[in-house]
Amino acid sequence: MNDQGARRLNLSKEKEEFHFLGRGMDINDPGLTISDKSVDGILHFSHHAMATVFEVFIHGEDPVYARQAAHEAFQEVDRLEQELSRYIPNSDISCLNALAPSGEMLLAPDAFDCLSLALRYSTETNGAFDVTVGALMNVLLTRDKQLKRPSEEEVRQAKERTGMHHLRLNEAEQSVKVLDVVPQIDLGAIGKGYAVDRLIALLKEWDVGSVLVHGGTSSVFARGAIPGHKGWPVTLSSPSSPDIVLARLDVAEFGLGGSGVKKGRHIIDPRTASPVPGGRAAWVKAESATCADAISTACMVMTKEEIAQFSAAHPQVQMLLVETLEEGKETVYRYGFPGDEDASARLTANIS
Repeated sequence: MNDQGARRLNLSKEKEEFHFLGRGMDINDPGLTISDKSVDGILHFSHHAMATVFEVFIHGEDPVYARQAAHEAFQEVDRLEQELSRYIPNSDISCLNALAPSGEMLLAPDAFDCLSLALRYSTETNGAFDVTVGALMNVLLTRDKQLKRPSEEEVRQAKERTGMHHLRLNEAEQSVKVLDVVPQIDLGAIGKGYAVDRLIALLKEWDVGSVLVHGGTSSVFARGAIPGHKGWPVTLSSPSSPDIVLARLDVAEFGLGGSGVKKGRHIIDPRTASPVPGGRAAWVKAESATCADAISTACMVMTKEEIAQFSAAHPQVQMLLVETLEEGKETVYRYGFPGDEDASARLTANIS
């Protein structure tokens, strides 16, 4: 996830406004904005974890109690990072990546749950979402998402290590077995969304009724509402033209996830082992932040026809796609996502 948005967040008790950028976006303007600045009593807490900033916004609670609840939530983020990060030695995922072929290990509950969800979303997207794409990314892309020039043999070997079919999950034992080859698992595409969902669940146990949590400025979930709204009011704007409003939402009991790849950058399609040019952004409204993260990531490599087919099969998941054309114009595509149907025309006119 790109943390540029986190550095631009304007957050305080005096001015309740903040912006979200999508995962991987390298753009200059916000995509999501909390649109009501007039509400008093919103408490803000932030914490650095998973190489980004997590923030909790709580309304209507005693400040001391809210601070204690947020502290517990951030401790949960730190605990999850110890399980899920492949960059931490001896984390469950690091140990899994180090197994020999045919190796098997027990996973901690959250690591198993997150990996199980990754398998589910990989199946539902026909492989467009895949957390085993790490080997391909190392071979095909530089750290700033520019293309490398690998040999055919390097690509072949990386492709052989890609795919959820290399893993067997045993729900009864909470274990995972590596089959013929060892894939390189990276839960970064859903780890922050998963953490947001876990924080929301923990804060519910604390009886915090009105709360919004985001991780990395692109994984969002909210419960309850602030006064005058049915949830937490959010305005979704064009990534390149923030004065063009694409949607206004009251976020309550659902997740939002954003992904994007700048024009000139690339992302790997795990199904073909080929780089896909950037110039696309997606926002997804779903039952959880984890789901929204996964599907918005898949939208980066799925064709518009594949997205339409997914939408028809999963009407509860709503998607908004913004695509930059060769001439620099942007077009908006909606797949059940609420908003202004005329935004595409206004967006094109705005940047012509």
